[in-house]
Amino acid sequence: MLETAIPARLDRLPWSPWHWRVVIALGVSWLLDGLEVTVVGSLGPALERSDTLGLTAGEIGWAASAYIGGAVLGALFFGRLADSLGRKRMFLVTLVVYLVATVCTAFSFNIWSFALCRFATGFGIGGEYAAINSAIDELIPARVRGTVDLAINGTFWVGAAMGAALSIVLLEPSLVGAHYGWRLAFLLGGVLGVAILLVRRHVPESPRWLIRHGRSDEAERVVVEIEREVAASRGPLAPVSERLAMRALPSPGWSEIARLMATRYRRRAVLGLVLMASQALFYNAIFFTYALVLARFYGVPEQHVGYYIFPFAVGNFLGPLILGRLFDSIGRRRMIALTYAIAGLGLIATGRAFAVDALTPAQLSVCWSAIFFVASAAASSAYLTVSEVFPVEMRAIAISIFYAVGTALGGFAGPPLYGAIIESGSRQALFGAYALAGVLMCLAAAVALWLGVDAERKSLEEVCAPLGCDVDYRGVGATASKP
Repeated sequence: MLETAIPARLDRLPWSPWHWRVVIALGVSWLLDGLEVTVVGSLGPALERSDTLGLTAGEIGWAASAYIGGAVLGALFFGRLADSLGRKRMFLVTLVVYLVATVCTAFSFNIWSFALCRFATGFGIGGEYAAINSAIDELIPARVRGTVDLAINGTFWVGAAMGAALSIVLLEPSLVGAHYGWRLAFLLGGVLGVAILLVRRHVPESPRWLIRHGRSDEAERVVVEIEREVAASRGPLAPVSERLAMRALPSPGWSEIARLMATRYRRRAVLGLVLMASQALFYNAIFFTYALVLARFYGVPEQHVGYYIFPFAVGNFLGPLILGRLFDSIGRRRMIALTYAIAGLGLIATGRAFAVDALTPAQLSVCWSAIFFVASAAASSAYLTVSEVFPVEMRAIAISIFYAVGTALGGFAGPPLYGAIIESGSRQALFGAYALAGVLMCLAAAVALWLGVDAERKSLEEVCAPLGCDVDYRGVGATASKP
């Protein structure tokens, strides 16, 4: 058994410029995802033109599903590697994959090349989720983990706002126009990826990951350097007496992970699955097809779609930013249940108003913005939950599994389904799909009240002790991991 005070030392650090740099360098993953998703959503009507790719609404939906499918597989592939090879290696590699794929998207020439590039882009972004969520949770002090996690997840919508603004500029006929504008949009995503890669190189490996692999000397050096930098800006640090005793264990194999999920962490597994799947269907029901709804049912010109998506993105960003601190003060369980329930009921009510044609496009945009102010915090809390309720030995792969399963169940079939409904022109059919997503969110709220974990202001090791702390755990089915 190894005794260490490193987790307690990280949790007692005051907020400092060092933490801001980590948040900015790693949090931009969601910004990239938001940029990618919104660019395609905003460009959807333009991609239907004969002088671009000439896609149908259904094909745009399938391209969105290719992105989601890539994200699912990327999460599983890179999540396993993030637990065995390290957080830092993976959040650098996945960013490079994204960068190359999004640049290649700019040179696609038909539905198949476009869908393939979207798949590869999603593969990189999906891998980002596991490595980044793990690293952030393991570096951020426990007392503000919920606030910071939700705010970072909310930056998805900063990227969404950027994508909407890009579409307005690049699709304007007097500036660039649709013929070349959609290609330039993806090239600019690659430029942003290069800038992020340069900043991210300076983020250290997670000391908690180093400890669980027996690399305590390296973990000590990393923490000493962090403490030196924080103390230089915030003054002397308080002493720490809490110590953790644990063994270094190899990464659990797939069979062992399945066994643990079905036995020791069964209730938490059900919680994570329900939260992730319901929010995935909820978001994909609206966001992937929002531009098509505006164009098909309201006749909004393609170059003006961004004006409606921009306030929608602002509401989604402000929700986690403003409500995030309540998840650390009022508590995880109550806030998760409350936000899921409000979002579900709001979607049902707005969907009904849309079905009877009682809303103008501007009014619909305002309604969506208000609903997703709350829904964005709810969705972000799902990622927070699955990243903190499992042990360090399987944290990244747990995030990957629930992201992958939730997205596959709730999101993979969503875009083509909603795309087909939009093509039918039936408002009632679309309302039925909206209502289904809203009901599932309300059911998820009930599950959160029943199975939720009160993780607010607690260290990760208190929320879920490492497997290495259990002297009786033998790691059946574990596989050796590389340093």
